[in-house]
Amino acid sequence: MSKYTAQMSNRGGCWRLYVVLMGVPVSQWPEHDFGPTPVVPTVAERSQALTGLGFVFTHGEWEWTEYDASPGDDASPVRLLATARVCSLDGGAS
Repeated sequence: MSKYTAQMSNRGGCWRLYVVLMGVPVSQWPEHDFGPTPVVPTVAERSQALTGLGFVFTHGEWEWTEYDASPGDDASPVRLLATARVCSLDGGAS
């Protein structure tokens, strides 16, 4: 069973979920845009989006990391990045 990493981040008020495919151009990664929303999409909404992309959680937890929008600048806005392990619905490579 091939395992992948799903990531979700927010840019300009829009949450975007995507699945990282090593060796594949970023422009071809499966992605889902939740559109403008002031709140983080729920776990159920993320799961539904992943299913629509052909993936399923291997673990039900997301890990959150924060990072500076401008590295090295303590006054920089903080951005959030969520990651979770997923596998393709068919169990093979996507």
